[in-house]
Amino acid sequence: MRLIENFIGGEYTAGLSGKTFEKRSPLDNSVIARVAEAGKTEVDAAVRAARSALNGEWGGLTTDQRVELLYGVANEITRRFEDFVAAEMADTGQPSHVMRHVFIPRGAANFKVFADVVKNVPSESFQMATPDGRGAMNYSVRNPKGVIGVVCPWNAPFMLMTWKVGPALACGNTVVVKPSEESPHTATLLGEVMNAVGIPKGVYNVVHGFGPDSAGEFLTQHPLVDAITFTGETRTGAAIMKAASEGMRDVSFELGGKNAGIVFADADFDAAVEGISRSAFLNSGQVCLGTERVYVERLIFDKFVAALKVKAEAVKFGRPTDPNANYGPLISQEHRQKVLSYYRKAVEEGATVVTGGGVPDMPADLAEGAWVQPTIWTGLPETAAVVQEEIFGPCCHICPFDSEDEVVNLANDTDYGLSTTIWTNDLSRAHRVAARVDVGITWVNSWFLRDLRTPFGGSKQSGIGREGGVHSLEFYTETRNICIKF
Repeated sequence: MRLIENFIGGEYTAGLSGKTFEKRSPLDNSVIARVAEAGKTEVDAAVRAARSALNGEWGGLTTDQRVELLYGVANEITRRFEDFVAAEMADTGQPSHVMRHVFIPRGAANFKVFADVVKNVPSESFQMATPDGRGAMNYSVRNPKGVIGVVCPWNAPFMLMTWKVGPALACGNTVVVKPSEESPHTATLLGEVMNAVGIPKGVYNVVHGFGPDSAGEFLTQHPLVDAITFTGETRTGAAIMKAASEGMRDVSFELGGKNAGIVFADADFDAAVEGISRSAFLNSGQVCLGTERVYVERLIFDKFVAALKVKAEAVKFGRPTDPNANYGPLISQEHRQKVLSYYRKAVEEGATVVTGGGVPDMPADLAEGAWVQPTIWTGLPETAAVVQEEIFGPCCHICPFDSEDEVVNLANDTDYGLSTTIWTNDLSRAHRVAARVDVGITWVNSWFLRDLRTPFGGSKQSGIGREGGVHSLEFYTETRNICIKF
């Protein structure tokens, strides 16, 4: 049985306590590894290693030297591409093509993209008049914020972790990463890459464990952690925010979502069906930007529901390495229980189940996995739990609408504000509706199309702050003003 260890100060360690927990495969619920759980001692060691690196060799590097090292990290990830694909598939059970074409390449790209941003970002300067007539010059400099606590989710573990680690390191910070207990492999594997490339010891650290009374809580409460970045549930974000208030530490959160898809009758019908299918069911619905509420103009409502039903029923369940399969399980049995509870609740609330609503028949070797059917409902009021609460599974409720104003109000009728996708061939309407939907990112005639230079984040209960491009620099650096009197 493989032991996945913590990575502290450039070394792998199981820690002093000897405590471990099981990592089970979502495919068949078998135990595939044991993971060393970090206690207060290990978390403290990781934070202090990060602080030491910040004050030592890493802190003395120039921007160009850091950039060169981060290019090396990206190249080494690419060289070990198959190792990362295998590690991510083991944790998530998701298909090989998702890992190969999206999650792992994006993970490598995050280091290069943010290295380029830091290398090319301009500074600002202003000349000002002074009473003596000689004047003064003000200019700004960016300094690293310090030790960053990085708390990561399990749904796209490597991509979302490097989305934070990449810019943090590019800006000269050091990091302590707490991966989800459901997806420990790739964060740990990245330690080997850091050592191979020559990243100084202590710059990148990984501690494993859970949230309350475990590594997550110990990390977010540690007084030597200067800022915390987190992707995950809104409830967990609120707990981290309370912890961060001690010491007035900065936070950047991407939290929950109950995202709307809007389809107008003039849209390219086939493209809209394909786009909504991806946004509702990709990664078994475990995408923070996914669509769980779909609003379709009444003129095409019945046709759209029927077409999306065909898409949902066409998925092929199976192992990630099965070339005939294109659909994986949920991350765990615990999460499956949550999703299935909403499937039952939808029926109790009076939904019409268009398709799905249960567990697929699987062969004996996969029968114990966390499998669920892609599910579509209609007929529920907007007050229904499955319309208002984030489920994070492969499901959506479809509702008809009659006017532009009506659908904007429906889309905004949620506590969340992460993303939306709008399908129309009327460019004027696209601009109008996009401007009125209260979310951090809106896609028109597309979904999950990301330029890493653009701002990313949520509004309302979907998050705090923006990351991406120069916007990441705002969080990962302290901008200081220097005034020189002539």
